[in-house]
Amino acid sequence: MKTTEEEKLPPCSLCEDVLKDPVSTSCGQWFCRQCIISSWNIKELLDEHQTSERRRCENVTERSDETQRGPPLKKIYTELYITEGLREEVQTQHEIWQMETISKINYLQNLPIKCQEIFKVLTDQHGSIRVVLTIGVAGVGKTFLVQKFTLDWAEGLENQDISAVIPLSFREMNLIRDEQHSLLTLIQVFYPTFQKITAEQLSVCKLLFIFDGLDESRLSLDFNRSQVVSDVTQKSSINVLLTNLIQGHLLPSALVWITSRPAAANQIPPSCVSRVTEVRGFTDSQKEECFRRRFNDEDVSSKIISHIKASKSLFLMCEVPIFCWITAVVLEHMMTTEQKGELPTTMTDMYSHFLMVQTKRKKHKYQQEHEENLQELTEKGNIMFYQEDLEQCGLDVREVSMYSGVCTEIFKRECGIFPKPVYCFVHLSVQEFLAAVYMIHCYSNKKIEVVENFLKNQTNISSLVELLSKIMKKSLQSQTGHMDLFVRFLHGLSLKSNHRILGNLLGRSENNSETFKRIINNLKEMKTNDMSPDRSINIFHCLVEMKDLSVHQEIQEFLKSENRSEKELSEIHCSALAYMLQMSEEVLEELYLDQYKTSREGRWRLIPAVRNCRSQRKLTILCLYFCNYSYELSEIDCEAVAFALKSNPSHLTELDLNGTILQDSAVKTLCAGLKGQHCKLETLRLRSCSLSEKSFTDLVSALKSNPSHLTELVLDGNNLQDSGVLHLCGFLESPDCRLQTLRSDKFYLLPCCFYFGKLRNIYFSREQSILLRYCRMSDVSGGHLGSTFGSNPSHVTELNLGANNLEDSGVKQLCGFLKNPGCRLKTLGLEKCCLSRISCEVLASALKSNPSHLTELDLSENKLQDLGVKHLCGFLGRPDCKVQTLRLKKCSLTKASCDALVSALKSNPSHLTELDLSGNDPNGLDVQQLQDLVASPDYKLSTVRPEVMGSPGRQVKLPCV
Repeated sequence: MKTTEEEKLPPCSLCEDVLKDPVSTSCGQWFCRQCIISSWNIKELLDEHQTSERRRCENVTERSDETQRGPPLKKIYTELYITEGLREEVQTQHEIWQMETISKINYLQNLPIKCQEIFKVLTDQHGSIRVVLTIGVAGVGKTFLVQKFTLDWAEGLENQDISAVIPLSFREMNLIRDEQHSLLTLIQVFYPTFQKITAEQLSVCKLLFIFDGLDESRLSLDFNRSQVVSDVTQKSSINVLLTNLIQGHLLPSALVWITSRPAAANQIPPSCVSRVTEVRGFTDSQKEECFRRRFNDEDVSSKIISHIKASKSLFLMCEVPIFCWITAVVLEHMMTTEQKGELPTTMTDMYSHFLMVQTKRKKHKYQQEHEENLQELTEKGNIMFYQEDLEQCGLDVREVSMYSGVCTEIFKRECGIFPKPVYCFVHLSVQEFLAAVYMIHCYSNKKIEVVENFLKNQTNISSLVELLSKIMKKSLQSQTGHMDLFVRFLHGLSLKSNHRILGNLLGRSENNSETFKRIINNLKEMKTNDMSPDRSINIFHCLVEMKDLSVHQEIQEFLKSENRSEKELSEIHCSALAYMLQMSEEVLEELYLDQYKTSREGRWRLIPAVRNCRSQRKLTILCLYFCNYSYELSEIDCEAVAFALKSNPSHLTELDLNGTILQDSAVKTLCAGLKGQHCKLETLRLRSCSLSEKSFTDLVSALKSNPSHLTELVLDGNNLQDSGVLHLCGFLESPDCRLQTLRSDKFYLLPCCFYFGKLRNIYFSREQSILLRYCRMSDVSGGHLGSTFGSNPSHVTELNLGANNLEDSGVKQLCGFLKNPGCRLKTLGLEKCCLSRISCEVLASALKSNPSHLTELDLSENKLQDLGVKHLCGFLGRPDCKVQTLRLKKCSLTKASCDALVSALKSNPSHLTELDLSGNDPNGLDVQQLQDLVASPDYKLSTVRPEVMGSPGRQVKLPCV
């Protein structure tokens, strides 16, 4: 076989492309990045940068002392669980609360992705990945992830198509935020290796910029009004350079990776982001691996793992890698020293020991004078501090570090290439613990002004019981839960055991047994009627921190008992039950809130348990039933329900919110769940929910986006007005709409003829129930309805058009549907429809032509007259008539009408079980004839109104309506 000249040439030594010239050593293509880098002699510079990054990243710095190198990253690094895309429930609330309200990592909801592949296009994706946004809660390992990615690149193991990885932390860029730079000089400031590179050389390099810690940024990123910068040598502010780099105006070939906590992620417009990933922390198996990597002693690591697993709260917190480190520090110290005592079982225990472990080698001269300011920074949510922040607080960190050792690892000093230090706590929980310590310290040492300022000038704090009660109430008012952990620590610090651990740091405290009991009772009896049920769960957590496990044990016994419906639950029991149900490894098959014997508030507190109604069975029925109660569901409450609707897979098929009050914001949140691609809701009941026009618009929009599952919709008792009905029509005419039952009693619709014109387009694929009472329909509407159902009659089984002004002509047109041989109607309701004898004649004629399916007929409150009843009796007396329920309430029946009716019923006695003749003139009813009907063994009558006396054993005692 002949070989071409091109095939004989060796490949390019740089890019492995085919050489064009047999005497060349490179391919010479103008677009070959490797060849240009080689020809411009910058490969040596890039290699030097790569070596520098390898040295910087190969060890972990766990202490503030930069002179001490930590352990090798590869030795302790445990793979993190990362997904492409965000869980829909990730919000901007306090991150500890996020962890606890999202009970378990749902591994099926988003696609897992490896750290080294975040810029690689998946097989089913198109286009390139240029900008990646990685989100995760504080301490979940985002910075470690960046460090591992950079190390693997620097060691030549991964992503070698990237010329240079350039990590730039926001906390360091904050230090030069007021300076003017070009992109080139910005790189050179942080990486002097690039001092020799030119703008032209930079443009041919494939660069990856990593901007770590967007939540720590003090830059003002404006993506709408920022000036356009496209030249890498053009000077501008740092924030302008970043926005242009992210948008692709500046160095469009560069890759960009941004990490952030959830609350700050919305600073980056979705249109600028190619891929969103979420670092979720450790799975259960990864938690164990993390501890085993930390300790060479297998016996120690096994004991630590066993102890952590025994505490649900501690094991849950270990999803966050930084908490694994805190736990490891404490338990290793306690297990490998001669220190005796019970191992920590609560968060407060753990942090109390952690504080003491960090200060054990220093003289304990911790200065509290200026900690109040740290308390204020905690309340504001500050997580990072520069020297000027601390100086404003009057706090000399160097002095504190010298005397206490607290700052060696708790208050961590972050230093880059600048001499100016940046301080932050290793985790927000440490900051909140110290804030709680300071609050107890101030109360114990009579610094009442600090306490009063925190409680917004509330005075007369006479006891620790009152202090904790007021702070708890303040924390419960928060919609984001930002004080939850702080309040738990406060209650945990009231224990004598933690006073012993912390020594004189807390000061003298009135923690006698009587005070302890009062604090416990206050928690158990606390009312939270006007607060989110999720918020109430923190009361249960406070009890756990105080090591009062009585409620926990009582709920465990309740769950094991066979007669749960007889056991009355208090409000705190319901909060504990909600928490335990949503944290259970066994998902719920169903949840009916009205099956529990409890108060209205107790039932309210059970709502968060919906998060665990996600069984792998085909159907799960969830009913939130609030009938006869005037609950108002908040936006936060609806988030729990929306979570269940959006879960993958979602098995929530029935949602009953009848009688609740839904504000616009709550409906909007609920609609986010209804729009979810995994939502499989079949029944939605929103009777008397005070829906506004805007809410109804949002609701119908959500239903239209996912119409194929809903079969029953109940909306009666809401004043929707014309515009609302028009929106409803848009849903009904959707080709995927499969609604079977529509209840819309008391809609005030105009014009109804338009409404039923829309209904013509619905394809009734299964049995349908149409209930349109109190709709002010005219005879024209009746005609439209008959035409609509006539096109596909066999699936409509229930039709209730009560309280509409159909009149004779409307009924006449409707009868075209009833005469259809394919009609399978079982229930027909035409009460209060202004029917006359003419209507009865037409209706009876239609029913005679197809009598065998109808089992329920309601013609109450119509002026049927004697002739009308006579026509009706012609239908009722037929042997193929199967009517079981007949209602002729308030129809002005005379004696002649009653005689004709009884005669007809006698000729066909075997089906009728309910007869309602109440509200008619008693003188027109032949009581004896009715008694004979009840007494006759040929009849199955069990309900007769008004009540009549039959033979012994056949008495029917029902109230006369």
